[in-house]
Amino acid sequence: MASALMTAAAALDPQAMLTRFGAWAVLVVVFAETALPVVGVFLPGDTLLLPAGLACSLTALGAARLSLPLVLTCAGAGALAGAQTGFWLGRRGGRAVRLRGRGEVRTGRAEALFVRYGPRRAVLLGRFVPVVRTLVHPAAGLLGMPAASFTLWQSLAGIVWSQSLVLAGYALGESGRRGTAYLTPAIGAVVAAGLLPPVIAWLRTRRARRR
Repeated sequence: MASALMTAAAALDPQAMLTRFGAWAVLVVVFAETALPVVGVFLPGDTLLLPAGLACSLTALGAARLSLPLVLTCAGAGALAGAQTGFWLGRRGGRAVRLRGRGEVRTGRAEALFVRYGPRRAVLLGRFVPVVRTLVHPAAGLLGMPAASFTLWQSLAGIVWSQSLVLAGYALGESGRRGTAYLTPAIGAVVAAGLLPPVIAWLRTRRARRR
């Protein structure tokens, strides 16, 4: 069991993915993370795009240099196509797209995001929150969000999310060896920023219940 977990962790290592599959790893992983609720919650998104941008830099060390235009294209295409696929699964599958156990709870949280912020803001904000990013698109289809409105707002969010992270990683690489040392803290900061909105909402709910 332990060896299987270690093998799975090694297979999902962003650096290993980029070394083996290059920019195509970005396309496949970003698509799956935003389209497939069952497996998407286990895939790296933010933690893959930053190293992918770094690998496009002239000063990137320890990996083959990637093409920045190709990585940007793969990241954008994966984000947009994945979101539309997730939306279609939610619309066509209805309640069948729900997961059991913890997955049911996570889907409920994604739906609560729509109730709290409305469809447009939920799609925009959900793109930047880990785990919610995987579930917000099927939830939009499940709750009957108009397809045209969903496509507009998910495209805006997907482009900003994917391109900004790749370019941030590229900027770190271009800033030299000192910049590459900040990659891990930058990944941590991005993940923390994504988790901040639900944490704030949880604290507010808890304070309201106490009152």
